[in-house]
Parts: sequence; structure tokens; C-alpha cells
Amino acid sequence: MSYPTRDSLPAVTLDDVRGAQKILSGVARMTAMEGSRHLSQLVGGPVHLKCENLQRTGSFKLRGAYVRIAGLLPEERAAGVVAASAGNHAQGVALASALLGVRSTVFMPAGAPLPKVAATRDYGAQVRLHGQVVDETLAAAQEYARETGAVFIHPFDHPDIIAGQGTVGLEILEQCPEARTLVVGVGGGGLAAGIAVAVKALRPDVRVVGVQAAGAAAYPPSLAAGHPVSVVDPATMADGIKVGRPGDVPFQLVRELVDDVVTVSEDELSSALLLCLERAKMVVEPAGASPVAALLGDPRAFEGPVVALLSGGNVDPLLIQRILRHGMAAAGRYLSLRLRLTDRPGALATLLGVLTTVDANVLDVSHVRTDPRLGIAEAEVELHLETKGPAHCVEVSAALRSAGYTVIG
Repeated sequence: MSYPTRDSLPAVTLDDVRGAQKILSGVARMTAMEGSRHLSQLVGGPVHLKCENLQRTGSFKLRGAYVRIAGLLPEERAAGVVAASAGNHAQGVALASALLGVRSTVFMPAGAPLPKVAATRDYGAQVRLHGQVVDETLAAAQEYARETGAVFIHPFDHPDIIAGQGTVGLEILEQCPEARTLVVGVGGGGLAAGIAVAVKALRPDVRVVGVQAAGAAAYPPSLAAGHPVSVVDPATMADGIKVGRPGDVPFQLVRELVDDVVTVSEDELSSALLLCLERAKMVVEPAGASPVAALLGDPRAFEGPVVALLSGGNVDPLLIQRILRHGMAAAGRYLSLRLRLTDRPGALATLLGVLTTVDANVLDVSHVRTDPRLGIAEAEVELHLETKGPAHCVEVSAALRSAGYTVIG
């Protein structure tokens, strides 16, 4: 099988990114750059957060979508556009189309977060739910384009998209000219490719690091193979970077210009999202928190000043509730355990008294009395506790055992 080479693919240059910046004038915001004292202490040098979660539509995706659609010929605009996305590109295409007076249809995975689906409709797009992962949704949208003549707006595999996303890189260098390392989440690669094009042209000394979720990391094997490789059944909470195969155009640029691509675990993503909310006061989706997750996972691997790109903030409130609880557990601040006690009046009050002595906050208590595993006079209690960290978790468990309780897990 033959694969596209750099020479056979459209080039994306600094001039293209600068041209995209002119097109986006008055459309995309120059989003804020905020310092993070906590991350700076962790890394051992200044860390800044580029807040694209505060961009219009809640992510960087508006940039590429607008540049792509603005470049269509009149007859192409008349045919309408179609896109596929888990949510952020969907909203970018929907708003860009509305601003430019173009009809849009957006295919989204059946499991796409409801707020993203609702927002895409509110921006004026016709939404069709299809497939379980973005790759299946992409195929459906491409088939729709062939059947109707609508122009397919790829989420990452097109030079105009890459140039538009690259405008983030220009802003970063303007806002933080002393930056030494840029850290950016990677799905299909359009954002990382665009930023790398801009940054390496102007500051080749700046290190650009891409971050993927470990369960959906197509770039490491692709870079090793020298061509895009598909990941079967990508799995991660970070739906914004849950892409099974790199795009051909961004892959070549990432291969040439991005210095490293690292992976992060689901626990690291949860902890990063929690940190962004608590310390930076930023609502960020898991994909947007992936650069922070990389800093948490290996803080000394990044030379400061570091700019971590918070690429999006469109997170389902139900998902954020689960993620925050998971993040608290990963940080040792949430403890779930089961224990057995004698089923008699006052037994629960005595148990809660033990927890009071070690300052553990009880969030939830449930009783089981009818399980065949239990003796006649036994009950099982499941506790959900808010704790102060790993050492406190150990202290709580030890106190319960010292009081004579059998801690099951």
C-alpha cells in the first residue's frame, strides 16, 4: 500500500496562517493567557494557560471552520456544507456557516454530549446522529456529501483548517514571546500541525509537544511506522481527541515539526480537569485538559516558560460530575469502602463517631442487611467519604480497623 508523501500533499506555510489570521479578524477572539502558580511550582518554571475554552463556541474549532468555509467558491456555498464531529468542530462549522450565510448539516456520534448537540442546533445547523465513534460519523458525512453535492468540511485534514488553527500559535508567541515549550492536545492533528507551522517558522527553538489520551493514541504508532496507523476501538473520556487515525495532511506536518507526542492516562485527565476547575477557575473538557495532564504526569520534562493550551470547555455537566469524582479519587480526596459491623441499635452512630475523630467527611452511607454472605447479626455498610489526600485515606482505614471493623475494600 502506498501512502501520501509530503510532496504529494498541499503545503501549509506561515503565510497561510497569517492569511487565516486576517480572515478571522473580528470573528475569532484573541483568548486570554493566564498564569498558573500551582503548575509553575510543579514544573519549576513559569506555566501559562492559553484559554481557548473561552473562544466563541467554547473551543478553537471556529478558527479552522471559518477559514475553510470563507474560502469556498459561490457555487460551493450555494450547495451547503456538511461536517462530522463529536461536538467542537460541529459547533465551529455551525456558527461559521451562520456567519457566512451558508446552509450546514452536521453528523455527530450517537453518544455525543447533549449540550454539544443542542448548541450545534442552536447555531443553525441540521444535526444528524450516526455512529459510535468519530470515524464512523465521518464516513456517514462523506457519503452525504457525495449524494447531495454539499462540501465536506473535514475537522482536521485540510490545509485551510490547519491554517486557521495555526492562528492560535501566532497569538501564543505574541502573548508569551519568552515561551520555551508549547503543550497541545492531539486528536487528528490539525491544531498541533497548525501551531507547529506558525511557531517553528518564527521560533524554531520553541519545543512543541503533543498530548494524546493513552486509549486513543494513534500518533505514536503512526510516527514509528512513518505513515498514519489506525487505532482499533479508541477509548477515552476525552471525546475531543478520540480519533482513530491521524489525518494525512496534519500527520506529515506533525512528523516534521512537532518535537514529541506523549500520552496521558484517564486518571491524569481527571486530575487535570479537577485542577483547572479548582486552581485556575476554568471549566475545561477532558481533551482541553490534556496538556495539563501531561504536566502533572511528568512535570520536570517541560522546560519553562511553558504554555499549555486549554483547547475547549464544552463538557457535559453529567460527565463533569463523574470526572470530578474520579479526579478526587485519583488525588486521594475521595474514598469509597465497605465494612461489616454488628447490626444493633447505635452501631451506625458509633461508626460515624470513629470517622469524626479522623475528620473524614461522610458524603453517602448505604446499608445492606439481607445479603446471604452476612451473618444473622451482621450488616454491611458502604461509605463514600471526602478525604484530604492519600495519607488521610490510610489514616481513615487504619482508624476503622483499630476500632474493630472489618474493612472489605
